[in-house]
Amino acid sequence: MQLWHCGRASHSSFHPGEPAIAPSAIKIESDDSIHTPKGKEPYEVPHAITTAEIPTIIEEYRAAAENALEAGFDGIEVHSANGYLLDTFMQSKTNHRTDKYGGSIENRFNMLSDVLDAVLTVWASERVGVRLSPNGVFNDMGSPDFREQFTYAASRLDSYNLAYLHVMDGLAFGFHELGEPMTLKDFRAVYSGKLIGNCGYDQASAEQAIAAGDADMIAFGRPYISNPDLVERYANDWELNPEADMSTWYGGSGSEGYTDFPTYKS
Repeated sequence: MQLWHCGRASHSSFHPGEPAIAPSAIKIESDDSIHTPKGKEPYEVPHAITTAEIPTIIEEYRAAAENALEAGFDGIEVHSANGYLLDTFMQSKTNHRTDKYGGSIENRFNMLSDVLDAVLTVWASERVGVRLSPNGVFNDMGSPDFREQFTYAASRLDSYNLAYLHVMDGLAFGFHELGEPMTLKDFRAVYSGKLIGNCGYDQASAEQAIAAGDADMIAFGRPYISNPDLVERYANDWELNPEADMSTWYGGSGSEGYTDFPTYKS
């Protein structure tokens, strides 16, 4: 079960008029808008969460971890990627704080560290993973010091004995172009545990990354949406379905784009 908090990527329409929260009052700058119960609405300036409010958010993560355990899941992944709350705490673009949760590379890691400490009171570390997106531009992300920040984060996470570190190293969601993109090899240099790559891989590039020792596993998203039997197709070298258009993903009230993608027929 992936645990995540939308942070500034949410909207007051979801929270009885209360603004979304973020480390700093910096809104998403985008020509796009957010889907809300009222339709598409522009992004808003979030509320900069106070130091006194942060323990409540950390407790919500702990409670969510407890709920996942009680529900019977095998483990949890703490989502700290893609411009959602924990990612915005870690990145200098979105974190302009001067308390213990901002102002330096070390301090910007503290929110993720505190969340991990909380969920690890519920789960054994071997059942907890973390997801990062060092190269991503999604939700208006990308910081000039991204290489230093994520190298530090990975080195700190190495001491947690996690189930895995899940890195969106691929550039299929776009790249902020603020330096050379970080690779799995960069993370392997500072992280000794299980490493998962993600974003834009196909079977050949995934097998190459694993054979080179840069990753232990590769995760697939979009190919799996269009191919519910992706594992069997890769194992048997079967042709894949055409990639479904994003407008059909899990949408509407019926089966289209949800349960109607066909399995392989010889």
